[in-house]
Amino acid sequence: MYNFDFVKPATVEEALAALSDEDAQPLSGGQTLIPSMKQRLNAPSKLVSLLGIAALKGVKTSGDVMEIGATTTHAEVAAQATAYPALAALAGAIGDPAVRNRGTLGGSLANNDPAACYPAAVLASGATVVTSGREIAADDFFDGMFTTALDDGEIVTAVKFPIPQAAAYVKFEQPASRFPLCGVFVAKYADGVRVAVTGASEEGVFRWTEAEAALSADFSAGALTDLSLPADGMMTDLHGSAEYRAHLVKVLTGRAVSAAA
Repeated sequence: MYNFDFVKPATVEEALAALSDEDAQPLSGGQTLIPSMKQRLNAPSKLVSLLGIAALKGVKTSGDVMEIGATTTHAEVAAQATAYPALAALAGAIGDPAVRNRGTLGGSLANNDPAACYPAAVLASGATVVTSGREIAADDFFDGMFTTALDDGEIVTAVKFPIPQAAAYVKFEQPASRFPLCGVFVAKYADGVRVAVTGASEEGVFRWTEAEAALSADFSAGALTDLSLPADGMMTDLHGSAEYRAHLVKVLTGRAVSAAA
């Protein structure tokens, strides 16, 4: 490691003031930032910890909307998000116990790893990402691999999840990292079905709109029979080809629909 300043503000306002300094970066769970600093791939001059801000923690439900604070850990979401079982199950299967007890919802979304689980839940739920200055619809938040709509100095403070009638998340994971080679989150609402895919595309999380239309008409795995997802734009690496991942999307979508139904 190397020398850097570390501050732990107690309020969002104090955090934003600290982040106004040049080369300052926010620190939430640190599951990606700290390893990148150890490898000298990232070298902020100041880390601004968000973990001391009580207002950024917790899970609360009002009517059919669940709001989760940005620094709520995966383990806390798994234990407390009981009104949205599919989301709680997703959180409980992220990484290992060490990751689940340190990693946070807001940190995962701000990092937007192309194989992260939470972005699929946020996009499939049509959630709203609340930041220090505005609210951003899920469809407008994710902007490609490791890129989001967040401006410099802007932080995620909470996420509002509309609770669906039925939902499920299924992932085919890489055994060592437990990151999904492909993961599919399906959520059924009164006005239709949303399907979000992570781990498969070179552009990161995306919605499979053809499947959404088919499932909105018939919420069953059989509705996907005649559909196929093009391999163009899918990732190819040592774990699987683009064609393999495109096939996985369809298979896992069917499994998620069956699990939700």
